[in-house]
Amino acid sequence: MIKIGMMIGDRYEILEKIGTGGMSDVYKAKDHKLNRFVAVKVLKQEFSENANFVSKFRIEAQAAAGLMHPNIVNVYDVGEEGGIYYIVMELVEGITLKKYIEKKARLSVKEAISIAIQVSMGIEAAHNNHIIHRDIKPQNIIISKEGKVKVTDFGIAKAATSNTITSNVMGSVHYTSPEQARGGYSDEKSDIYSLGITMFEMLTGRVPFNGETTVAIAIKHIQEEMPSPREYVSEIPISVEQIVCKCCQKSPDRRYQSMAELITDLKQSLINPDEDFVKLVDPDEEASTRMITDRDMVQIKRQSERRDSMEEAMRLKKARERYYEEDDEDDEDWEDDEEDYDPKMEKITTILAVVAALLIGCIVLFLVGKSFGVFHFGEEPENNTVQEEVEKVKMIRVVGLNIEDAKRELLALGLTPEIQYEVNSAYPVGTVLRASVQDGIQIDKNSVVVMTVAQGTEGVKVPSVTGKSEAEATSILEKEGFEVNVTKSYDSAVEDGYVISQSPEADTSAPEGSAVSIRVSQGAEDNKVRVPDVYKLTEMDATVNLTESGLAVGTITEAPSEEVEAGFVCYQSYSAGSYVDKGTPVDIRISTGPSSVTYRYSEGITAPTEDPDYRGGMEVDVTVTTADGTQLLSTRATSFPVAVNYTGIKSASGVITFHFTVQREGATTTNPETGEIITADPVTEEKTVTREITFTQE
Repeated sequence: MIKIGMMIGDRYEILEKIGTGGMSDVYKAKDHKLNRFVAVKVLKQEFSENANFVSKFRIEAQAAAGLMHPNIVNVYDVGEEGGIYYIVMELVEGITLKKYIEKKARLSVKEAISIAIQVSMGIEAAHNNHIIHRDIKPQNIIISKEGKVKVTDFGIAKAATSNTITSNVMGSVHYTSPEQARGGYSDEKSDIYSLGITMFEMLTGRVPFNGETTVAIAIKHIQEEMPSPREYVSEIPISVEQIVCKCCQKSPDRRYQSMAELITDLKQSLINPDEDFVKLVDPDEEASTRMITDRDMVQIKRQSERRDSMEEAMRLKKARERYYEEDDEDDEDWEDDEEDYDPKMEKITTILAVVAALLIGCIVLFLVGKSFGVFHFGEEPENNTVQEEVEKVKMIRVVGLNIEDAKRELLALGLTPEIQYEVNSAYPVGTVLRASVQDGIQIDKNSVVVMTVAQGTEGVKVPSVTGKSEAEATSILEKEGFEVNVTKSYDSAVEDGYVISQSPEADTSAPEGSAVSIRVSQGAEDNKVRVPDVYKLTEMDATVNLTESGLAVGTITEAPSEEVEAGFVCYQSYSAGSYVDKGTPVDIRISTGPSSVTYRYSEGITAPTEDPDYRGGMEVDVTVTTADGTQLLSTRATSFPVAVNYTGIKSASGVITFHFTVQREGATTTNPETGEIITADPVTEEKTVTREITFTQE
């Protein structure tokens, strides 16, 4: 339990609570070792008790700690004390973008684009380090008092990827990408989608999709076309509208493919806002890139297989023709050889052929049997498998609950709800009558739970969509007036993109407008492997673990680390437990131990003459901050130079910030009727000057 005044990690004194969120509480604290103020984010108890979450949280937070960028809230430290898991971050005095939008109702185009550019630059730095945020939203963007825009929660956001929509942890569903809403794979382009939604809100003061439940909103992200921001604010320039629309395309392939592309267009929109320069992908345009549907892909595969078979047949035919042509030429030789024919040789040849056939048959039988687990020859090494023991969860009681509440509860447990309806007027419509799994039973996580739900009338007959492509199934169900919920899973027996099962089942009845859940195949899982945890392993052990897991070892670099002793892995480019394609290279970083290089800063700080408005004798607030966020000096001066002498600095550079107030005389005017000279009140202007500095190595 966190209390004001307590000390964490023998260095961070908790001063006050400054914020709270779905996953954590944030406190202002003082770092007594470096004599600076920091923000300490403490995980809430329900997450601290989840070992899997904590493990992933630590890895991601440590990875985020390697990010140093002006548009990212820097992570300084990660730790645990007495069951309290915390991360120490840069303290940014300011306001979240969400509160800023609420305060101003909506932002001007130039202000929104300026903020979007800074956010994009921060996210780009993370993407370049193989870190995907996965929860970009105005609540995770901070505007400092100096006007600097910073993105926060890199580590904590990625650690919660599987719970982003369905749990009550994160209010992210308004900004989630369609692929995240489906529970599918997400990458850098998912962050681009979320940033597009954020830009929409900045420009219009509202989000594009809303609903009564998180599920309803998620479905809208998947199915509904996004409205144009110009429908709500007509003065938004065409280029800005197109940028937002491109970011928020349903298909990741139609979005910006990188933050660099987006930043280029954002900067161009500031210069030429009314120009039509944004390149949107039109799937119906001739001679342009076309999206291949599931049905097209199946036809292509079948045609390809048919063509390959025909080519092989033609090749064999030509080979036979050549063979027989050669035989015709050698007829005379054949007749001569016929005289040398030996019956014993024929018998030996026959026996050898039979033996060879038996051997081939045994090999095939062995391989088939081994694949089904019939043959075992000793224990296989643990590292040869990427499968782990399936996590168990305790089934809750859902009978009597409203279906939406029941689905929400099951999804939070990691279970997959499926629904079938039954005409029953004794209970309110939508009440769960029974479930396929009894409450209190321990079942595998991700198991399917079928719930029978009451409906008041006979309803609408549910069409059969099993075996159809996702697009075709969705179209059929929507024509009958049903909403469609899509979940995806691996299935080697069903082709990728085709429906494995549906709930309610075909030919049953369900209320008009109710949801039909379809489970769509992602094909066989063979091409994906689980990334092992190589954190704090030696370089050799990490290499062995990655190789045995079917992955490649990428770039190996060295870097100082305050947490990991020298010679051990302090960073891996893909988080442990995630699934990636076989052969994917995983970069690792080997710790060289704590940083031994320190710097000093001993000189006199001169006056801010860079600004022509500065005059000698003015009161000037002077601060000196290192590149890692450490504040060395904060003082007010009226005379310069200001003498400083600091040692033991861990950053090689920093910045001096000068802040002063300029007072200007008011303008004078003459009253044309009376000739009286009128002088306006003096005007004050706040001025800020920054100066980059380099420290001297000790």
